[in-house]
Amino acid sequence: MEPLQDEAPRILVVDDERVIREILSDFLMMEGMVVRTAENGEAAIAELQKRPYNLVISDLKMPKMGGLELLGNINDLNLNLLTVIMTGFGTVETAIEAMKNGAYDYVLKPFKVEEVVHIVERGLERQRLQMENMRLKEALSLYKISEAMSQSLSLDHVLEIILDASLEELHADLVTLLFPGDIPGTFVERIRRGAKGTSAMRPEQLNTEELLRCFDHDLPVLAHGTKALRFVSSPADSPRIVSFCALPLTVHHQVLGMMIACSFSRGHKFSEGQRKMLSVLGSRAAVSIENAKLYQNLLQSNRGLEVANLRLEENFRQTIVGFVTALEENDKYTRGHSERVSVYTRMIAEAMGLPENEVERVALSAKIHDIGKIGIPTEKLNKVGRLTAEETALFRTHPEKGRRILEPIPFLRDLVPGAYCHHENFDGTGYPQGLRGEEIPLFGRIISVADAYDAMTSDRAYRKAMPVAEVIAEMRSCSGAQFDPEIVKAFLTAIQRNRQQTAAVQISFPAIAAAGPAA
Repeated sequence: MEPLQDEAPRILVVDDERVIREILSDFLMMEGMVVRTAENGEAAIAELQKRPYNLVISDLKMPKMGGLELLGNINDLNLNLLTVIMTGFGTVETAIEAMKNGAYDYVLKPFKVEEVVHIVERGLERQRLQMENMRLKEALSLYKISEAMSQSLSLDHVLEIILDASLEELHADLVTLLFPGDIPGTFVERIRRGAKGTSAMRPEQLNTEELLRCFDHDLPVLAHGTKALRFVSSPADSPRIVSFCALPLTVHHQVLGMMIACSFSRGHKFSEGQRKMLSVLGSRAAVSIENAKLYQNLLQSNRGLEVANLRLEENFRQTIVGFVTALEENDKYTRGHSERVSVYTRMIAEAMGLPENEVERVALSAKIHDIGKIGIPTEKLNKVGRLTAEETALFRTHPEKGRRILEPIPFLRDLVPGAYCHHENFDGTGYPQGLRGEEIPLFGRIISVADAYDAMTSDRAYRKAMPVAEVIAEMRSCSGAQFDPEIVKAFLTAIQRNRQQTAAVQISFPAIAAAGPAA
């Protein structure tokens, strides 16, 4: 239990001799302290469970319950207070033993009142320093909590942080967050219970009109015992509320909800300092909740836009693919080339065990890998004889042109490596950059194999299609020079696997079906 540091120090004097209780009470009250008395340990425990104290001065030997037993009960109840033991000369060893068990100090009878006052003031100063250190730690904890909330845009996560932090920092038995429901007069609640918070406070128990009135007038809501009934009713089947604290969650003068903390533990009342700390936490929590709600609303409002964007992107992709197909349709030698290269590319990617999204991307990249040829006259592409140096240079510009076409389009940018690098050679002799080995992007290396296979197994203006066995032999011989050896291996494995495919696939791709056994 936390003592009330924002009020005058509260002292409990426990002694079976009335005169000693009265003398100590008078002198300590003269020092500005609030003092109550008890005649034995049992009465002291009952009083300590009613209200918080800073320090207990207790006689060692008393009827019913002595000082040592009282000290043990204070420790068992986890009461955060100091204990000073009074004893005669003959029991000094017992008093020292009491200090080993948690007592702050001891006073020998007969005593001088000034000595007792000095011990009490010294103990209160020590307690004040301890509380100041604790508040510094709480401030650091509050800062960390605030940072965690500010970094999260998940509403559920923010609410969990608020509830856990409030329960821990206030040592509360129950913390509730209430938000207005969709139906007027209803509430949505989030609850976190401590050791004694086994029963949830039902929203209908709250006098929300009175709470909102206090919030509107910036009045603090901190009540104890029967005074808490102003804000909340306590049915017979519910534990009795010992302390009640509530605050609004406000952003831009608009109440988003309210945070409520309850104590059901006898003697444990929330302090004004704790209410202020909860208020600081609540103000930061309100901003985080508002941010999380705005983010969720933004996500929901963007879903339709995202769907529309995806449709536009897909339509644009299909337009590009359709444009490449239309370009090839005008040339009997390249008709269907990009579609076949895409099929071979997918076979390679699957044989290599690439993730499904990567398989789809590289297959799409293969469909548009020759889009740069849009700027090269068809008669140059289909020239029967050997190309001149100028014609070769013109032909070799198509990867760069493809890059320039695709790169400005954000959702096609990840397809650029396939279109730009499919004529790079594994040994560094390719173009347009002369990249070597794994410097060549994976998409470029895959499409290079698929593109070469289709080119060699198709009729061209300058030659007839090569037999599949010769093509496979050529690809093996160029493995490590023109092609990535691992990709050639994966492609030949895929060809062998496809020999077992259905007749429909064999008819569609006779070159694959006619391929001999692959090594």
